[in-house]
Order: sequence, then structure tokens, then C-alpha cells
Amino acid sequence: MQTFGEELESLRAAGLFRSMRLVEGEQSSRIILDGREVLLLCSNNYLGLADHPLLKEAAIRAVERFGVGSGAARLVSGNMELHLRLEERIAAFKGTEAALVFNSGYAANTGIISAIAGRGDLIFSDRLNHASIVDGALLSRAKVIRYSHNDMVALRRLLEENRSTSGRRIIVTDGVFSMDGDLAKLAELVALKGEFGALLMVDDAHGTGVLGEHGRGSAELCGVMDRIDIHMGTLGKALGSFGAYAAASEEIIDYLVNRARSFIFSTSLPPAVLAASIAAFDLVDSPAGADLRKGLAANSTQFKDGLENAGFNTMGSETQIVPVFVGGAEETMEFSRKLLDQGIFVQGIRPPTVPVGSCRLRCTLMATHSQADVDRAVAAIAQVGRQLGVIRGT
Repeated sequence: MQTFGEELESLRAAGLFRSMRLVEGEQSSRIILDGREVLLLCSNNYLGLADHPLLKEAAIRAVERFGVGSGAARLVSGNMELHLRLEERIAAFKGTEAALVFNSGYAANTGIISAIAGRGDLIFSDRLNHASIVDGALLSRAKVIRYSHNDMVALRRLLEENRSTSGRRIIVTDGVFSMDGDLAKLAELVALKGEFGALLMVDDAHGTGVLGEHGRGSAELCGVMDRIDIHMGTLGKALGSFGAYAAASEEIIDYLVNRARSFIFSTSLPPAVLAASIAAFDLVDSPAGADLRKGLAANSTQFKDGLENAGFNTMGSETQIVPVFVGGAEETMEFSRKLLDQGIFVQGIRPPTVPVGSCRLRCTLMATHSQADVDRAVAAIAQVGRQLGVIRGT
């Protein structure tokens, strides 16, 4: 049996060892990383709200009125006024009867899925779904059937083969796939769930606040907001705060309150986080929020077009998440290091997050990047790509 140290050495030898870097100050389009200023191109702070004055002011006011912590789980004594106000705001935003706040995206997915599914039930899960969906499905003890990424023909066949099951059939998908930046085929998924009597849960962590005319997410973009059974989303990406939620019917939310273990057995989110999240939804719903979405979309298009014109494979990205395909783990991390030398902070993504041989730089755009920032990043990536022979045809 290998010791922990030996396993760590194996990770280093395979180019898979991970370590953390220190970010000083606020999360912005430029940050101080390990003591020097760099252009941030790997944050999920898509709208730039993490350091927005309105969110900071809301958090400060909440601390002054409600204190720092909630003190307990919500079913004990930790259910505060701000929890209810945020859930009402989320339900109105998503157009559902009710909502429930969780402490993180991971807690939400593991809690929701393991609550609504169990032995005798079937979960149909896209092969590129987030790890928290995978883990939630495993915790549920339901039978998990994975279908090829966005392959609706394969999913239909699997649903047909399991039509006679007496348990629940639950289709779970990311709305935006976090490592590829492409979109789920929600219109087709909605049709399939109706045809086969399944429930449909969509994790829209990377679409909430960003996609659709009003920022409602991938379901709004696809015109199916009212046909999804459980909308899951996070508060710590485009919304700039922290936590996550489920938005659904009152019946499903009541069920989660009674069955979702990650909700039941966790101290609830603190007042500052709740107040900042409410302010974020208000901002997303305002003309300023619409302007931020337009800016983000323009930056994303400019960036993707620049990379593709330079010969890079952006892996079918349709959103502000733009992968740059590299292939091997060591080459990917060398690419990341050379970009950092030029003041561009982009993380390399390696197994187990992505399959072996599909390592990539995961670039993410922000509404607060300038056109000059985007041009600079494209030029630096192209230069390093040519040096390393990553650009197609080199």
C-alpha cells in the first residue's frame, strides 16, 4: 500500500499535482496573485459582482442589523428573515412556486438528488455533468444510467428500454457544461421528460444571471422556464455571492426541507451572504444587469473569434466559458505557466476533472474585462500556443 507521500509523488510525476495560489484583495478583472498584478481569466465571477459596491453595502448593512452568523441549522434556530426574503426573490426570478437555499452548489446537488431518488429509481445523467451531480446520484443509491453527452437519440433509447420501471425516472443535466462551455439541449430534454413521465432537474450554475433576455439562465434562453421540475443554481458565480438554491413547486421544496440531508444538517448561511445575494438578483434584474450581460456576451464572442481565427480548438463553446484544447497534462500546465509569465492567469484543467487526453485551458470571460484585456489575452495565448505547437496545423 502506498503512503500518502508516495501517492503525492505519483501525482507530481503524472503532472496531476495541485496546489493553491494566493489572491490578495478583491476578486476583479485584475488581481494580485502571489504578489503581482495579473489579468484574471479563470474566475466564475462572470458579471463582476463579487466586488460590486451595491453587494458590499448590502452585506455591511446586514451585519450591522443581524450580526455575523446564523447560529444553527434552519430547522433548529437558524431560520432568519433574510433566508425567507432570498427564497422569495429566487422563486420570483425563476418563476416557480418556491425555493430553498443551500450552503453551496455541491451541497445542493448532493442534497437534492439523494433526496428525490432512492433504491428502485432511475437517474439519467449526462456524461459531462458536474462532479456534484455524479456524487449526488451515487449517494441516492438509485440506478444511475449515463448517456453520451447531449446525445438525445441515446437518451431516448435508454428511456424506452427502462419505460416499465415502477420507480421515479429523473433526468439530470447541467444547463451550461462547466468544462466545455456548451449548452444542454433543454427543449429536447423537456420533450423527452414529458413523453416518458420523467422529472427534469437542471443545474444552471453557469447560466444563472448570464443567459436569457433577463438573465434567468439557460432555460430562459431555450424558452422552457416553466417546463423544468427543479431549477438548481448557485449564488457564487455570476451573482458574486455564495451558496446555492433549488427552485421548484411548493411540494418539491417541502419534500427537500424534510429529506435533503445537506440542508437539514448544516448551519445556515450567514446574514451578509444572504443580503448580498438579494442585492445581486436586484442588480441582475435592472438595466445595469442587462448592460453587464451584453458586455459579457460581446467579450465572449470577441475572445472565441480571436482564438478560433488563430487556429485554436475551443471545443464547441457557446458561452462565456471558453476551453482551449491542449491534450496532455504536462503540456497544459506548461501552457498555463508561460501565460502567467506574461501576466495572464488561466488554470489548466486535467484528470480527473476531464478525461485523459482532453486537458485544456479553461478560460472564462467577465463583463468587466475591457476589449483591450481580451485582445491582450488572445495575443498571449496565440504566442504561447505557437511556441508549444498547440495551435492546429503547427
